Amino acid sequence: MFACEKPMGTAPAIGAAHKSLPEAPLFSSGSGGPQWFALYTCANQEKRVAAQLEARAVEHFLPIYRSRRNWKDRRVFLDLPLFPGYVFARFAIAARRCVLEARGVVRVVGSHGQPSPLAESDIEALRAGITGAVRFEPHPYHTAGTCVRILQGPLAGMTGILVRRKNGFRVVLSVDLIARSVALEVDAADIERIA
Repeated sequence: MFACEKPMGTAPAIGAAHKSLPEAPLFSSGSGGPQWFALYTCANQEKRVAAQLEARAVEHFLPIYRSRRNWKDRRVFLDLPLFPGYVFARFAIAARRCVLEARGVVRVVGSHGQPSPLAESDIEALRAGITGAVRFEPHPYHTAGTCVRILQGPLAGMTGILVRRKNGFRVVLSVDLIARSVALEVDAADIERIA
């Protein structure tokens, strides 16, 4: 076993989608404090990676949404990752080796061979939206369109792109680092257009 590993017992439930653990000195030392990073995972291994990170005492966040699927004989609700192939983890850059050794982690997302941290405010807003019962769904990545700011609710202050769907409005929020987007339905009174 590595110095940062804990013995693996039974895997805890991931239902909370976020696990905050007391910071060990390993994850707060180094050149900088702990920051949020996106971890690229093997296909369909997001929940397993989250369990591995929890066993290693690494703070992580796996946003999950509920999807209804119609099978031949019944309807089933599945809990699926909001960003397929990615788990967010908070650690000091000096401790990334321990994170990369977790089963299912392919790499830390970044550019030019260096990990790129995510903004703390983006993770907090996403977490607040999930705990605030905002219904998120995956959406194709958008960078063009009418920019709007959300005025009310747990995501107040966030900016995104306005998309019309049937008789309603949706705001598409994008995580540029991983080129993924999520959409949420909003009322016209809850948004304002920005230049």
